[in-house]
Amino acid sequence: MIWTSHALEALEGAGFRSGGARRAVVELLGRQNCCMSAQEIFDSLRRARRPVGIASVYRALETLTDLRLVKRIDAGDGIARYEPARPDGDHHHHLVCRDCGKVEAFSDVRLERAIGLGYSVEEHEVVLTGACADCAA
Repeated sequence: MIWTSHALEALEGAGFRSGGARRAVVELLGRQNCCMSAQEIFDSLRRARRPVGIASVYRALETLTDLRLVKRIDAGDGIARYEPARPDGDHHHHLVCRDCGKVEAFSDVRLERAIGLGYSVEEHEVVLTGACADCAA
């Protein structure tokens, strides 16, 4: 919920009204542990009986991306996914199944250390593609 509060305060500070589709998208993303596509966000909000249109979801994601509150993830399958950009810099990377499209998060401390060797890295994204356990079987 820390990211949710941070994002809502940043939106207010940027002059956006509270409530509506943006708030619904922020609250949903704040409860996730990995990235979601705009369609997945829309479907989740509809299942939760939040009356939000798909165009509103895309506009909310565009605003949140412009304000650097969410990161747009390109998993290599042509589908943009979004997840919170944590204010403390905490993040993870992604494993993508080339067969079923499942996306899973992973973290690796040694990888993080290697990425920063000798560089002042502002941000990075690591996406590994292969077959998940179910598809490899």
